[in-house]
Amino acid sequence: MPLFRVHRMKETARQHFRWAPHVSGMATVKPKDFEPGEQIEAGHEYAAWKRMQESPRPLEVGDLLETPSGELRICKYVGFESAAWVIPEPVGQPS
Repeated sequence: MPLFRVHRMKETARQHFRWAPHVSGMATVKPKDFEPGEQIEAGHEYAAWKRMQESPRPLEVGDLLETPSGELRICKYVGFESAAWVIPEPVGQPS
């Protein structure tokens, strides 16, 4: 069974995410909006969600599951959807 890595959305970002309109397709997420969480072994993201619902800290809307291959799945009200990290480009050096 795959071992998923959990990335917990920070509360300030979660409030914005909650009230943002739902869009379909791949979500882009910023690493600064997440904190590393625990790992969970499950067959797929829905099995991980189910197992975590019974834990002291269940998955919440906005949290990410990362597969062993690095694929991100974001928890939304409608289920899980694909996500990708957005890494800001470094600001150019002043001349």
